Amino acid sequence: MADTTSSEQGSASPAFCQMRGVPVECGPRGLPGEPDHLFHNNGDGTFTDVSVKAGVSDTEAFYGFTAVFVDLNGDGKVDLLVANDSERNYLYINKGDGTFDDQSYISGFALNGEGREIASMGLAVGDYMNNGLVDVLVTDFGDDYKALYHNDGNASFTDVAREAGIVKAAMPFVGWGDGLIDYDNDGWKDLMMINGHVYPQVDQHDWGTTYAQRPLLFHNTHHGKFEYVPPVKGSGLAAIIAGRGAAFGDLFNNGKIDMVINPIDGPPVLLKNVNPDRHHWVELKLVGGPQSPRDAVGATVYLTAGGIRQREDVMSGGSYISSNDQRLHFGLGETPDPGTAEIHWPSGAKETLRLPAADRIFTITEGKGITGVLCARPPCAIRSAANPPRKKPTAPR
Repeated sequence: MADTTSSEQGSASPAFCQMRGVPVECGPRGLPGEPDHLFHNNGDGTFTDVSVKAGVSDTEAFYGFTAVFVDLNGDGKVDLLVANDSERNYLYINKGDGTFDDQSYISGFALNGEGREIASMGLAVGDYMNNGLVDVLVTDFGDDYKALYHNDGNASFTDVAREAGIVKAAMPFVGWGDGLIDYDNDGWKDLMMINGHVYPQVDQHDWGTTYAQRPLLFHNTHHGKFEYVPPVKGSGLAAIIAGRGAAFGDLFNNGKIDMVINPIDGPPVLLKNVNPDRHHWVELKLVGGPQSPRDAVGATVYLTAGGIRQREDVMSGGSYISSNDQRLHFGLGETPDPGTAEIHWPSGAKETLRLPAADRIFTITEGKGITGVLCARPPCAIRSAANPPRKKPTAPR
């Protein structure tokens, strides 16, 4: 991140680095890294470190920031993405035998579109093209662009940040947490970045940036393009925060994706989604059966509705040191038809369900169909099987 390293000979002064000629804290280069660790659940309350055996140990000890498990090539097995600060990123393909194949370079994910290592920090994973393939947004340091890796198929990626139109507005910001979310429920995933500098010294100089920074939102205009959404005074997009972690989810069960930001030097910040759209939506809470994890991590759902086919994946982590709402959210636009859900369970089983109503949060249990429902405004029109409507009492004869 900083330019050069220097230290005073024969003194107790710690080493320091320079940014534009100004002394700042060093890092990450010049500091010791740490290998990565993968722990296998033994099923008895203990874990075994299988990092080396699995081929994901990171023997070069890079500066790993964020890791995400998700199926990148559509074979039903979760693969692994690792964002490394100031070093190449890792992409590991799951071989299905407890080991992974390092395809970081061959996939195109190791470097950005200019062939450079970047200060990767956050990972947002989602299908912003609605073509059934997951893409990846990687946040980066200031004075550099944030990379958007388009999935070309078979886990091959191309950095399309410039073509997508997200480079210029994000360049001065130091990005951390990020999300591919449909904030306006039009059925197309938008981009969100949470920002904050690492050097307080920037506030003392006219460098076109500040220590605390505002979030950035880019609206998906379809066909692979995004449009910057300017902040409105007094809104969450205008909030100046030294942001780091960010978690996304429907906190109020009203079908709108909200955000919790974890700053480095203050209490969490809640940004409630108050976008005025009246679009429809549907959310799915998946419960795995005996052969799948109960939280259904690793499941993939394709929802066909309103003439488009969306994809969502159940993941246990993402953004930057955060965990998002594991309920899958689908915007439906103006159509009240919730469509049909094709569920690929971690066990390998597949189910196709016709959803009965929009603007609902359905619980779907593997092999049992819809087992619960929650509405934004009670009473629910669709009752859960576990909570059927009460029978009206009859007068005694």
